[in-house]
Amino acid sequence: MNEQLDTPNLNAERIQTPIRPNFSASASVHPPRILLLYGSLRKRSFSCLVIEESARLLTLMGAEVRIFNPEGLPQPDTEDEKHPKVQELRDLMTWSEGQVWCSPERHGAMTGIFKTQLDWVPLSIGSVRPTQGKTLAVMQVCGGSQSFNVVNQLRVLGRWMRMFTIPNQSSVAKAYLEFDDNDRMKPSPYYNRIVDVLEELMKFTLLLRDNQSLLVDRYSERVESADALSQRVNLRSI
Repeated sequence: MNEQLDTPNLNAERIQTPIRPNFSASASVHPPRILLLYGSLRKRSFSCLVIEESARLLTLMGAEVRIFNPEGLPQPDTEDEKHPKVQELRDLMTWSEGQVWCSPERHGAMTGIFKTQLDWVPLSIGSVRPTQGKTLAVMQVCGGSQSFNVVNQLRVLGRWMRMFTIPNQSSVAKAYLEFDDNDRMKPSPYYNRIVDVLEELMKFTLLLRDNQSLLVDRYSERVESADALSQRVNLRSI
């Protein structure tokens, strides 16, 4: 038994045993803060209409919502982070506790408009990780038959950005048939699925938001940070 517990490669000072008392004993009482992103600049953008419908539902469920309008957001590397639209996006990323992403499918993938928004959000801004530990719901709209290419790609990006992507998702086929002349979504199984997704997002956000930093705290980074600190201290002593 002792041989099995022999871990010479482990930094014992940096390992943390996950135990219940480490989790927050109190729950935040403010409304969950949800940021919603869409991926088209068309005058009648179905991804935007889905996001607007989602915002109404989330507000009804008790959330505080913000929708980012990507119009005017420059391409990465053409401007710096001081651009007003970039600052707006990054501030909203930091503000949010959960997010909803919805992109059209174009050539089997998310749109460049949507990807540009994520490309402006680095893994860290100074010491702040703007997306780490936030909840995420992914959706897509299709011009033809139902596809899951975009939601699968969005899941990869959410994981890369250290977000908690909920299990449920939405893919609306032939989206141009799903909205009335007032740009409101018609009753349908697609609408019901969106309600399902947003209910689940709210549940996960309420469950996880008070423990974001704990849930994404990594042993490898604690070791790396300790090594970096040690090197700085040693350099000062030379």
